[in-house]
Amino acid sequence: MSAPTVYDVAERAGVSIATVSRVYRNPDSVREQTRDRVLEAARGLGYVPSGSARGLASRTTGVLGLCFPDYSDPDTIGIEDGVEDDDAAMLYSDQIIRGMERAARRHGYALLIAASLEGGPQTLVNQVAGRVDGFAVLARTVPTEELEVISRRLPVVMLAGPREIDHLDHIEVANADGQRALTRHLIEDHGLRRLVFVGAAEESPDVEARFAGYAAACRDAGLPVPDAPDVRAPLMTQAEGARAAEALLDRSGEPPQAMVFANDQMAVGALQALERRGLRVPADVAVTGFDGIPLSRLVRPTLTTVRQPMRRLGEEAVELLVQRLGDRERTPESLMLPVTLAKRQSCGC
Repeated sequence: MSAPTVYDVAERAGVSIATVSRVYRNPDSVREQTRDRVLEAARGLGYVPSGSARGLASRTTGVLGLCFPDYSDPDTIGIEDGVEDDDAAMLYSDQIIRGMERAARRHGYALLIAASLEGGPQTLVNQVAGRVDGFAVLARTVPTEELEVISRRLPVVMLAGPREIDHLDHIEVANADGQRALTRHLIEDHGLRRLVFVGAAEESPDVEARFAGYAAACRDAGLPVPDAPDVRAPLMTQAEGARAAEALLDRSGEPPQAMVFANDQMAVGALQALERRGLRVPADVAVTGFDGIPLSRLVRPTLTTVRQPMRRLGEEAVELLVQRLGDRERTPESLMLPVTLAKRQSCGC
């Protein structure tokens, strides 16, 4: 069966070929009703919006792709003298990229990265699909229905979060187990009882799992089990972590003995906010993160965190893509990578 073309999409949608092209090249130039009709036709046909896509059945590009939202932190405050330093944090996605680049190079592939919070998921798909032999995508970066369409043509590996599409290869880390172990450490080894959890406004699958691990540890210890995070940050950045810490300190009642953050970036921001308020970490309040980004070792006090194998996540994604390119009928795999607890100064170790 030949690959669907722009002509097929135009015929099904009842529009001209030029209109189909404009939908993908300049969507704002097409009326919404027409645009939706074209996109629906494309999804139904399994059309990949790229001129090079028509040749994918007979040749390869030598390129693998990665799609993820851009979590850059423009409001980041540097770790020295309050000077802004956008390069201070080696972010979660940076480590995945390093792992993918290393493995891709080993297999003779280049890596194409599509990272954006602007333009929506369709923009991400357009940037990658049709220009790569296969791609990895962070959970909930691209809608499931879009991935279903693309996966008919290209190998796709899902990174992080629960498995949402059974026929796709999938990799996640033991988020719940790691957060549960960290929270038990605070309760059992340090005797802390008043704990708070800071998550995200629109929970990512990873954060949901981490909060579940936190709640389980509270339940195990006979502590009140929260229904939701104490604070939901709109973005998981240093600036939002600082704001969350301020909000927690300003609440009525007894202050928390420990602030448990869903990632390291927010925890680092909290350390800075607590210092500005004249509070000592961990003497007055313990602070923990999750991810194990390099910055967690550089701040003072050093940050207690759950270290996940971010580079290995990228490496394993490439391995699964290469295996899938070699055997399209291979049974889909779902990998769970282990995490490790890094006990440092910010919890009292």
